[in-house]
Amino acid sequence: MTVFTDLESEVRSYSRLWPVVFDRAEGSRLFSEDGRPYLDFFTGAGALNYGHNNGFLKQALLDYIVRDGVSHALDMFTVAKRDFLETFQDVLLTPRGLRYKVQFPGPGGANAVEAALKLARRVTGRQSVVSFTNSFHGMTLGALAVSGSAAKRAAAGVALTSATALPYDGYPGIGDTGPRYLDRLLSDGGSGLDRPAAVIVETVQGEGGLRAADAEWLRDLAGVCERHEVLLIVDDVQMGCGRTGPFFSFEDAGITPDMVCLSKSIGGFGLPLALTLIRPELDVWKPGDHSGTFRGVSGSFVTGAQALRSYWSDGTLEKSTRERGQRIATALAAIAAEHPAAGLEVRGRGLAAGLRLTAPGAARGVCVAAFENGLLMETSGAAADVVKLLPPLTISDDDLDEGLDIIRACVGAVLARSK
Repeated sequence: MTVFTDLESEVRSYSRLWPVVFDRAEGSRLFSEDGRPYLDFFTGAGALNYGHNNGFLKQALLDYIVRDGVSHALDMFTVAKRDFLETFQDVLLTPRGLRYKVQFPGPGGANAVEAALKLARRVTGRQSVVSFTNSFHGMTLGALAVSGSAAKRAAAGVALTSATALPYDGYPGIGDTGPRYLDRLLSDGGSGLDRPAAVIVETVQGEGGLRAADAEWLRDLAGVCERHEVLLIVDDVQMGCGRTGPFFSFEDAGITPDMVCLSKSIGGFGLPLALTLIRPELDVWKPGDHSGTFRGVSGSFVTGAQALRSYWSDGTLEKSTRERGQRIATALAAIAAEHPAAGLEVRGRGLAAGLRLTAPGAARGVCVAAFENGLLMETSGAAADVVKLLPPLTISDDDLDEGLDIIRACVGAVLARSK
């Protein structure tokens, strides 16, 4: 372990929560170098929706490498990129009646967000962006400016400007939140709120405590944006790619954003890839206006296209995700019912689930105890008071039940100690 502590920056975080050296991974499990298995309810913060070393995706990648497929091409035309774009259109966009241009802004979710913010400002000629309490959109400066976490914002080291935060759906202590409040402000010449270039929102706040916006709230928000000619950006970096059930997390609300940010599992295999989806009439970029060396990783095109063909050509994965999401919600509700005095709260949607524990440090205690029992999870929320579950979408029922049993036992043990 000394090479990590001696040479790696102090900025590392997950290795502090799980102080072992991992060696290999398969399906729903990681294995430490001494061979101990760990059930993974973290999945690379949502980058491994199809599990570790998925066989369909691995074989496609191996075949591409063996035939000496192009590994790096900036934004040049390649067979791999063409296959990905054609598959993306045929499997996702056309069946849903969606019309988007696809931008490859860089390797990570923050790149997708930065591109969307920059383009919204260019299209509208306005600077400010409306975001929401407890939001998280990335660690670059533009993305941090529209993120809610005080701790993450403080790390910027400079003033974060041109953004206004409004209450997210269900924000405590606030009655009429979000869309209607925004509508009143934008309709009132004396409100002091300039008309923004865009509103950026997560339909489920992954880092913000697994808060899920109601479908009506999202429809109201889309309506306000349309009435006031404000662009609507949905950050689907963590909640897209089927995490909540449908491929796009906004589908159940019946809205069509002006831009969509995708990353994490869009590459399928855990390799870097990010997309910014743009309504065609908004694509006013000039060549090179938003650039980068790793705008499209060829291996990610290969595994990303294969993931779409393997899992999204029919409704099987969506159906199973919804069913397993309900299974998790029922299990977490049962755990909460076992401890009525603790005031536990079930959150999330689909296979993005959370259990809030109000006792200080209890959520972290559950995650530590879970690790000791062979289960990987992290906390979520500004107060780190939510146990966050992100199992693979392809997890087996047996593995899912095993993880839920561990959580139940760990919650009971931690709450018993806190009495």
